Amino acid sequence: LNSISSPYHVICLLPIFICVSVFPSHHLFLSQVEVHSVTVDCKVTSRFAHTVMTSRALNKANSSQEIFFEVELPKTAFITNFSMEIEGQVYVGEVKEKEKAKKQYEKAVSSGQTAGLVKVSGRKMEKFSVSVNVAAKSNVTFVLTYEELLQRKLGQYEILTRVKPKTPVNEFQIVADIYEPQGIAFIDVHATFLSNDLLPLVEKTAHISFSPTMEQQRTCPSCDGTLIDGDFIIKYDVNRAKNLGDIQIVNGYFVHFFAPPDLPRVPKNVVFVIDRSGSMSGKKIAQTREALLEILKDLHEEDFFALIEFDHMVSPWRQSLSKATKDNVAEAMKHVHKLRDMGATNINDAKRLPDRSVDMIILLTDGMPNSGESNLGKIQENVQSAIGGNMSLFCLGFGNDVDYSFLDVMSKQNKGLARRIYEASDATMQLQGFYEEVSSPLLSEVDLRYPDNAVEFLTTNHFSQLFNGSEIVGGRSFEDDFKVQGQASASNWDVIYPDEEYIFGDFTERLWAYLTIQQLLEKSKSGSPDEKVNATAKALEMSLQYSFVTPLTSMVVTKPETEDGTDSPLIADKLTEAHQLAIHFVYCCLVSPAVDGDPHFMIELPDRGDALCFNINDKPGTIFTLVRDPESGILVNGQIIGDKKIPPDGKINTYFWRFGIIHQTLGVRLEVSTREISRNNMSHPQLPFLSPFSVDLLVTKDRSLTVTLKDSVKFVILLHKVWEKHPYHRDYLGFYTLDSHLLSPSVHGLLGQFYHGIEYEVTDLRPGEVPEKPDATMYVKGQELNVTRGWQRDFRRDVKNGENVPCWFIHSNGTGLIDGDETDYIVSGLFKTV
Repeated sequence: LNSISSPYHVICLLPIFICVSVFPSHHLFLSQVEVHSVTVDCKVTSRFAHTVMTSRALNKANSSQEIFFEVELPKTAFITNFSMEIEGQVYVGEVKEKEKAKKQYEKAVSSGQTAGLVKVSGRKMEKFSVSVNVAAKSNVTFVLTYEELLQRKLGQYEILTRVKPKTPVNEFQIVADIYEPQGIAFIDVHATFLSNDLLPLVEKTAHISFSPTMEQQRTCPSCDGTLIDGDFIIKYDVNRAKNLGDIQIVNGYFVHFFAPPDLPRVPKNVVFVIDRSGSMSGKKIAQTREALLEILKDLHEEDFFALIEFDHMVSPWRQSLSKATKDNVAEAMKHVHKLRDMGATNINDAKRLPDRSVDMIILLTDGMPNSGESNLGKIQENVQSAIGGNMSLFCLGFGNDVDYSFLDVMSKQNKGLARRIYEASDATMQLQGFYEEVSSPLLSEVDLRYPDNAVEFLTTNHFSQLFNGSEIVGGRSFEDDFKVQGQASASNWDVIYPDEEYIFGDFTERLWAYLTIQQLLEKSKSGSPDEKVNATAKALEMSLQYSFVTPLTSMVVTKPETEDGTDSPLIADKLTEAHQLAIHFVYCCLVSPAVDGDPHFMIELPDRGDALCFNINDKPGTIFTLVRDPESGILVNGQIIGDKKIPPDGKINTYFWRFGIIHQTLGVRLEVSTREISRNNMSHPQLPFLSPFSVDLLVTKDRSLTVTLKDSVKFVILLHKVWEKHPYHRDYLGFYTLDSHLLSPSVHGLLGQFYHGIEYEVTDLRPGEVPEKPDATMYVKGQELNVTRGWQRDFRRDVKNGENVPCWFIHSNGTGLIDGDETDYIVSGLFKTV
């Protein structure tokens, strides 16, 4: 394959999930729809991928059915088009400014529809989903288009696609072309689902294909299940000449790829700044410790390094950088073995550095600063001033509640980047993988210069660093022949590029637009105030011009009119990494239970993009068990309180006003009320010495308390302040679960019983008593319930106003949804189990 220069064919698979029901889940409903075909046309031209996915399905039922279309696409991709064809009528999505689409979105939500089309799906993917009501015996065709620039990491490009058809498909035809004028250096294809029978179907020649028949897709000859379920990964690289770049020219636009081979490794000076605050307790600090031990082993002897730990104080391992000799590395590893979580988080003071010059700082932290300087803008300003443009800052954010936007801006201001480290069993590998990417800088301060009179609308032409195995990509429109001049560190070069060398399509213009928009979005976060305004305006203009769904735009898809004659708009947004964070913290487990309001219980199910809600009504003073896990010794009880006096309408509202939290194993007893927070350690003769940081309490703006119980769970308690002189209402509390995946299968309680998921189906959607709140039938726990589509307030991101979350409301105190009766959860005291 080393000399291949002809167009390269490669398969590019996408997950397809089409089913019948309001929310897809059980295989029972799959027989009602027949998937005729799934086709994927994926073209990659000089690293720029253009993918069109088409799927056609038939509603075989004798009545109209809701058919779902789901596809997972890379987070780095921009959706450019979506359309549906139903009975010969085509409904095409339109890219609009996000603010203009907002009213349509709110209208859809208020009418009980799930209007958001894009959701998080794991670390690298986003899930695009849409549903449409299809008449009996009618066909529907879905077409989705997206584009992305493949990024070179560790010497290769990767195309990762997730394949989940759920059932064998009649025509499963997927074809892709990779055209690289430089030729393909190597290519590798593997998938998590490739069995010995399927492996021969993958042809790894100039034409790569994978198109199994229905019989080959089945899990067994008589089964309806499919073997095609998992990740399909293509890795390749291109041939690289000894010169310092490759330029592709089409129709007045050029793209410059810069990844010179065989450059010597540059010794580096690196400082690891490690957050050891109490919130890093448990798995986070253990994983950090393990990763640092592996990273220290990989240091080269010509490198210099330092370790700085911080909480509310800063503690350098040594006062200056140390050469990475075997003895010094061994001493550092002994020190890392002793790393423990301790105090609060003071990122501002952690900017203090050793005296010797430093090329790279790697900050490992999990949360918001809660000690010393707490103004985020001031911290960013102080860090930038301390670094002074002389080094790069890389920020690694741990956990579900880290302020990713804060770290992202701070790193970009200092020639670095931010990454999220997911709390999972492979967190150590994630840290090692990130370090492997950035640990070998080859060039610094790279400038690509083009004659001013020959080019216009240039993307960024200055790059702080080029790492081993990566690639710099720039682009611009131009006139006539031009010369490229470059400088990197102390090296200079000149290259003249003559006539245009045409490649098919207009990919260079769209790739140039893609790059420009990406760079403008970065500048809109980290530039000066004027730069932010100008960059945002230009990025919006180009997003609309080239029909890219970016964080500034939305794609509005108007579904067919409903029976009442109204249209049904759906909105597809582009999630930023900060939004990924906001959604990801409920993705660690199947559900995200909460209670907030009168008292309103909400069970969010992010895997299904849905939520269930119910109320519990009882007399003031009643205490309920919310969470009880006998195996881990965790107990959460809550007491309700009523209005100050009976309102004119005669209905007394009740709210939770205090919670009791126990962790029997850690000996922790915590009481949180609308007035105070009190903590007592429980005395027990068999309990070991308790660290004062076995429970971490983080108060934000006097309205939010995050409770982290070491090695177990994380809750958030919100304080809702009411006007002190209000004649009826009182202050009250809301309770949200951020992380519950370490609780045992025996966990129970009004919230706890849902921590490990719940299966249900919703059918027979029909008008309700209120026009905008339709009724439906829910099948759950062997029972048939009448439920109503409504919405519940979620105050996690906006404590004052909250935001509407569509949910299915279960009547009569959650009867049929909760186990037993609501009175079964009443206990006699705040820390009692009976």
